[in-house]
Amino acid sequence: MKKNLSRRSFIQRSAIGSIGFAAMYYTPAFPNMKKPGMRFGLVTYQWGKDWDLPTLIANCKKTGLLGVELRTQHAHGVETNLNASQRADVKKQFADNSIICIGYGSNFEYHNPDPKILRENIEQTKEYIKLCKDIGATGIKVKPNYLPPEVPKEKTIAQIAASLNEVGKFAQDYGQLVRVEAHGVFTQEVPNMKAIFDQVTEPNVKICWNSNPTDINPPGLEGNFNMVKKWIGDTVHVHELNIGDYPYQQLFNLFASIDFNGWILLEAEAIPSPTDKLSAMKEQLSIFNKLITNTKRA
Repeated sequence: MKKNLSRRSFIQRSAIGSIGFAAMYYTPAFPNMKKPGMRFGLVTYQWGKDWDLPTLIANCKKTGLLGVELRTQHAHGVETNLNASQRADVKKQFADNSIICIGYGSNFEYHNPDPKILRENIEQTKEYIKLCKDIGATGIKVKPNYLPPEVPKEKTIAQIAASLNEVGKFAQDYGQLVRVEAHGVFTQEVPNMKAIFDQVTEPNVKICWNSNPTDINPPGLEGNFNMVKKWIGDTVHVHELNIGDYPYQQLFNLFASIDFNGWILLEAEAIPSPTDKLSAMKEQLSIFNKLITNTKRA
């Protein structure tokens, strides 16, 4: 703990800013990567939700998706009820198989006007930040997640930002990023994400780009991307790369333009899910590699 506090003090004194802070966390996670670089991993949203942890790790190893964001309340059962020994075992299972536990995908959100519910979400986020550290992850994913129509928009945005600052400050002492998924009704819209982050002061609070249909709303993908690119962290969620008309090649070009050195994470959502998920994962990796080959700086 003392070491982390010293690092935090150094960051604050030197004022290196949010990108510098995040870079301190990216480097250990990707020691052999050339910059810029993108790696392909899995969010256990649909395709991994029914796998216990050994099966999940084995399937990622078989398919070449070597990084995982663990989704909460799924069969792998990595939750805060794990004791210290169990947490250490989770960390060891990832390390022994050379699979990177990128982070934890929570459902915590900070828009609720009920102070009690809001406080519960904040305090539970802190408990899962401790879990992230214990299992060897580098961050927790959270959500904004709504703009209640009965509350002035500016008030909810300020509340979300203040909540992110609180959990971000807490997470610094555990060496963790807070990855804010661009998610939810209204809050997935990039101008609203910008309005939130205009009030975020903690340098380890970052945007997780979520590849939403609203990303192409005026002023278009590039305009929306540029609006928030200075806050983008080390994770991006994509859906199946061969389904729909989302402009993934343009997105990859935009990430190349900011020397993005992080994870493109498959959050597969098509229903029904493929029967042979391992073949589907390999197919998605192949498509990802082709997109990388064709990527040019925007």
